[in-house]
Amino acid sequence: MTDPIRSFYRRQADLYEHLVARQDGRGNLFAALNEIRRLDELQVVEFGAGTGNLTRLLAAQARRVFAFDIEPAMLMRAQSILDASGMTNWSLAIGDNARMPVASHSADLVIEGWSFGHVLDWHADDWRRQSAQMLAEMRRILKPGGVAILIEDLGVGLRQPQAPGAAADRLYAYWREERGYAQRWIRTDYHFASPAEADKLTRFFFGNALADAGLAGGKVILPECTGIWWKHFD
Repeated sequence: MTDPIRSFYRRQADLYEHLVARQDGRGNLFAALNEIRRLDELQVVEFGAGTGNLTRLLAAQARRVFAFDIEPAMLMRAQSILDASGMTNWSLAIGDNARMPVASHSADLVIEGWSFGHVLDWHADDWRRQSAQMLAEMRRILKPGGVAILIEDLGVGLRQPQAPGAAADRLYAYWREERGYAQRWIRTDYHFASPAEADKLTRFFFGNALADAGLAGGKVILPECTGIWWKHFD
């Protein structure tokens, strides 16, 4: 049976990239990551890189970024974006979040952005075990003294954080309460170039109801809250 989520990312990689390019217009994520661990000269492994938006952010400061995603269409789009950036301290490859083709103890930082939450879509009845496997992969890859960072949704269209449903709330509580990850939140609002672009891209990805409510009156900024969970390992 066709996976509708992977099918969506496979067919809509270009439009998806146009959307995420408008995310975090004030650069709050970059600042927050550097507060957790300065990115300078770090060897980074990224899980679920998608079209490379976070990869490009990390590569601007890190020594090297090794980025992986399970969907080839997303990596093809990431390749073109990163090639255009002029940076060369990155590489892309196919990789499953639970079985990464990376040597143990090889990274100073392991990170995922808006990827681990899909465990609730693909493994709704087994999310705890699957999530534990992905966290174990992060731990395996980290050097002593490294840090793992998780970035996930805390509310598109919202100005204050709220997990997008009870299942996500349980997942986030598992990371925090059972796995010992610290947590904070930031705003990563979408700043669109025009009302027409805002309307098109918001409806495309988030649906009509959110577009009608969040962009009424020709607004070009769609608020978004994003959670960051992190853990330093000895």
